[in-house]
Amino acid sequence: MIKQIMRDPLFLQQKSEPATEADKQVIADLMDTLDANRDRCVGMAANMIGVKKQIIAVIAGAFEFAMVNPVITKKSGRYETEEGCLSLDGVRKCVRYKEIELDYLDSNFEKRHGKFSGFTAQIIQHEIQHFSGELV
Repeated sequence: MIKQIMRDPLFLQQKSEPATEADKQVIADLMDTLDANRDRCVGMAANMIGVKKQIIAVIAGAFEFAMVNPVITKKSGRYETEEGCLSLDGVRKCVRYKEIELDYLDSNFEKRHGKFSGFTAQIIQHEIQHFSGELV
């Protein structure tokens, strides 16, 4: 189900909790909402639809996928950039890494390890940052 985008900074500044298999509907809702906003958004964290769980959804070219409880395990190629966020007005400066590795669960709660680079790595880092409550 497509959800409304959360724009309340006080809510967005709260930390997210690890997701469980009971949160499968949140994954579906997040993917539906991302797909409905794909003309202006390439990634979403669950808090952007009002759910404080560690779930992200990403569009990478022709692929759309969710990551549950992702943890970055390796990063390299530090750079500075500016990013916008569908939940917030304007752009903010931030630090990202060109290449990352992470452990996560897929939408079926199967363990995965992934290596990502370039813009896809940047999207994933942006969405994971939402878990800490730090406004991106």
